[in-house]
Amino acid sequence: MADTLFLLAAAGYALAALAYLVLAGLIVASWRKRPHGRILATAAALTALWGGALVVGETLHLSSGSLIALEAARNGAWLALLFHILQLRLPPGALLPMPLRLLRAFGLLLVASLMLGGWLVPNLPAMEWLHLQALVVLTVIGLVLVEQVYRGSRREDRWAIKFLCLGLGGFFLYDFYLYAHAALFQALDAHVWAARGYAVALVAPLIAVSAARNPNWAAPVNLSRSMAFHTASLLGAGAYLLLMAGAGYYLKLFGGEWGNVVRNVFIFAAGLMLILLMVSGTLRARLRVFMSKHFFSYRYDYREEWLNFTRTLTEGQPGEQLCERAVEALARLLESPGGALWMREGNAAYQRASHWNWADLQGTVPADSAFLKWLAEKQWVIDLDEMQTRRDLYGDLDLPAWIRQAGDAWLIVPLMLHDELLGFVVLKHSIAKVTFNWEVSDLLKVAARQAAAHLSQMRASNQLIVARQFESFNRTTTFVIHDLKNLIAQLSLLLANAEKHQHNPEFQADMLETVENAVTRMNKVLTQLRHTGSESLESIPLSDILTEAVASKRAFKLRPTLDLPPPTLRVRAEKERLTRALGHLVQNALEATPADGSVTVRGYAAGDTAVIDITDTGCGMDENFIRTRLFAPFDSTKGAGMGIGAYECRETLRALGGTVEVHSQPGQGTQFRLSLPLDDNAQRGHIA
Repeated sequence: MADTLFLLAAAGYALAALAYLVLAGLIVASWRKRPHGRILATAAALTALWGGALVVGETLHLSSGSLIALEAARNGAWLALLFHILQLRLPPGALLPMPLRLLRAFGLLLVASLMLGGWLVPNLPAMEWLHLQALVVLTVIGLVLVEQVYRGSRREDRWAIKFLCLGLGGFFLYDFYLYAHAALFQALDAHVWAARGYAVALVAPLIAVSAARNPNWAAPVNLSRSMAFHTASLLGAGAYLLLMAGAGYYLKLFGGEWGNVVRNVFIFAAGLMLILLMVSGTLRARLRVFMSKHFFSYRYDYREEWLNFTRTLTEGQPGEQLCERAVEALARLLESPGGALWMREGNAAYQRASHWNWADLQGTVPADSAFLKWLAEKQWVIDLDEMQTRRDLYGDLDLPAWIRQAGDAWLIVPLMLHDELLGFVVLKHSIAKVTFNWEVSDLLKVAARQAAAHLSQMRASNQLIVARQFESFNRTTTFVIHDLKNLIAQLSLLLANAEKHQHNPEFQADMLETVENAVTRMNKVLTQLRHTGSESLESIPLSDILTEAVASKRAFKLRPTLDLPPPTLRVRAEKERLTRALGHLVQNALEATPADGSVTVRGYAAGDTAVIDITDTGCGMDENFIRTRLFAPFDSTKGAGMGIGAYECRETLRALGGTVEVHSQPGQGTQFRLSLPLDDNAQRGHIA
C-alpha cells in the first residue's frame, strides 16, 4: 500500500514538473521581454524544479530542509508575481499602500528565513515545526494577495484575471490545509501529500490562459477599505491559528499521558473561539475603525459608504418603513446599534415617528421650543458627550429632559430640507468607539439631508393619497349634486305647470310617474353616495339604458324620439352611472332645442362597437367652444348650471373604453356620437 501511494505521489509530482516546465518554456518564448513575463517564467521554472526534486529526492538524498527551502522559493516567486501585478496597477511612481508594503516585507523575511534555515540549520524536530508554521503564514499571505488582486479588479477586467486568481487560490488553499494539518497534528497526511502534485498540475493551464488574456497585467486596481478589512481578517485568523498550533504542540510535548486528549480539546475550543470572534459585530466594527484611522488618510471610503447608505435607505417596501430605514442607515455609518426619529406632522409637536433597536426612548418636543429653533438655526450635529465636557461650545442650548435622561444617547442629527427642520434623529453610542470629529459630522450632515429628501417625498406621497381620496369623494359629490339639480329642475317644472293642468287626468298621471321616477333616482343617488367606488360592471342591454335615460326626462314638454337597438345588443357598464351620463346629454339636447324642434336618440351596432347617437336641432356650438369649453368641468353657459354633465359623460365613456364625438355648427343643431365596446361574452352566447 505504501509503495503504491509512493508511486502515485511520484507520478503526480512528475506531471506537475512537466506541466510547469512547458509553461515556463511558453512564457520564455512569448513574453521574455516583459518584467512580469520574467517573474512568471521564474515562478513556473521553480515550480517545475520543486516537482522534480520531490520525485528524485530519495535518489539524490535531498534533506527535508533542502525541500523546504525549495518550497519557500517556489511560494516566494508566486507571491512576487502577485505583488508585481498590484504594483503595475498603480499610477507611475506610486507606492503600494502601507498594509501591502508591510505584508511584502514580512513575506520576504519569511521566505529568506525558510531558505536559510532549510539549508543551514540541522533537521531538528522543533525547527521542522517552525518551518511548517512559516509555510502556513506564506499560504495565508498568498490567499490574501489573490483576494486583493481579484476584489480590486474592475468588473470588466475580471474575465481576464479570474483564472490566475482561481488557480493560485486553489494552489495556496490546498497547501494551507496540508501545512496547517501537519502543524496541528505533527504529521503530514500521506494521501493529501500524494494528491498534491496532481492538484498543482491542474493549476498550470489556468495560469497559462490568464497570462494569455493579460498582455500587460496593468488593469487599474485600488486598495479599498473593504479589501484592507478582509486582508487584516485573514492575517489575524492565520496568526491566531499559528498561536493555537504552537500551544497545541506544547500541550502534546509536556502533557504526558493526557497530552493528546488535552490537545484535541484545546484545538476544538480554539476553533470555536475563532468562529465566535469572526461573527462578533463589535470586533468587526472596531477593526474597521482601526484600519481606517491608521492606514488611510480619510476615515471613510465615501463611495462604499454612500452605496451602503442608499441601499439601506431604499430597500424593502415603500411607505412608513422608510422612517425606520432612515434611522438604520444613519446608525450604520457610525456602527451605532440603535436610534430613533422625530418628525412633525402639520403644526403639532415633534413626535417619535419610528425607531431602530431603541423602543424605550420616548418623548415629544413642542414645535416652537428653543431646542428646535437652535437646531434649525445652527444645523449642527450635537455630540452629547462633548456637551457635558465643553458646555461653552453649545451656548444656552437646553435639551429636552427625556434626552438628558437617556443614558445611551450620543448624537442628535438634524434632518434639514432646504432651511426647514424636517425632524431629527437621536443615535446610541457606537459599539466601535468611533470618535466624533469634523469628518464624522460632515458625513452625517450630508447623509441626513439625503434621508430628509426621501422622508419629505414619503410625506408628500401620503398627503397626495389623502388629497386624492378627498378628490374622489368631492367628484362623486359634485356628480350627485348635479343629479339632484336636474331632479329639482324637473319637479320645479311640474309645479310650474300644476296650476294650469292639475285637473287634467293625463297630466296627473304624468306627474305621478315623474315624481315616482324622481324618488327612485334620489334613492339611487343616496345609495351611490353611501357605496362610492363599490359599483361593478355588468352586462346590460343597451335598449334598457336608452329607455331609462329618456324616461327620466319626461318632465320636459319636448319628448325625444327613441330608436332602440335589438335587446341582444349588450354592453358591460355600471348601469346607473352610464344611464346618468346619457341622461345629461339628453337633457342638454332638450334644453338647447326649441319647442318646435326635435331630439332623436338612436342605438345600433357598428362592427364590434355599440353606437349611440343623440341628435338635436337646437342652437348648436362652434368648433372653438367644443374644443375649449364643452368638456371643461364647472364651465357652463347656463345661469344655474354646474358645467359637469358633458364632462361626466366623457369620463364615464373613457372608463369603459369608449369614445365621444361631437359634430355641431351654430344654428344647425348638434350630434353626440358615443361608442362603447360590445359585451363579447354576451354576443358569443347569443350566437351559440
